[in-house]
Amino acid sequence: MFACSGILFNHESPLRDEHFVTQKIVRGAVDILEGKSLTLSLGNSDIIRDWGWAPEYVEGMWHILQHDRPTDFILATGKPMSLKEFTALTFKCLNLNWEDYVTYDETLFRPYDISVTVGDPQKALVDLGWRARTEPRDVVTLLVEAELLRRKDL
Repeated sequence: MFACSGILFNHESPLRDEHFVTQKIVRGAVDILEGKSLTLSLGNSDIIRDWGWAPEYVEGMWHILQHDRPTDFILATGKPMSLKEFTALTFKCLNLNWEDYVTYDETLFRPYDISVTVGDPQKALVDLGWRARTEPRDVVTLLVEAELLRRKDL
């Protein structure tokens, strides 16, 4: 039996459901740009995550399965980004100042949310030659571009 685990840190794509905070931010910002909304309400924006690009993580999973021995790997960028920074970059992509539109709602704070989750992808790099190529800030740009294109095609 060949059994291994891939521990994947946050990996984003335009296919992510709108209930996830990254899509909530991207879609909310585009709603504001289009005049469909005046504000975006968030919970704790001080959390820090390791956001990568999902298609690259799929490649990483393939590499894990091609490895000569079954073992576990972490797929991550290893680069921290706060939710506040994610939000600011999203609005910047749309030439908007996030501070003019974002409000905070304590009912959206998750009491058991982990403050920082950042992965160490070193083993995947050394053993598989895999690394995340898309920087977290570029993930934001890709998500915004995809949302603008999706709405254009509606």
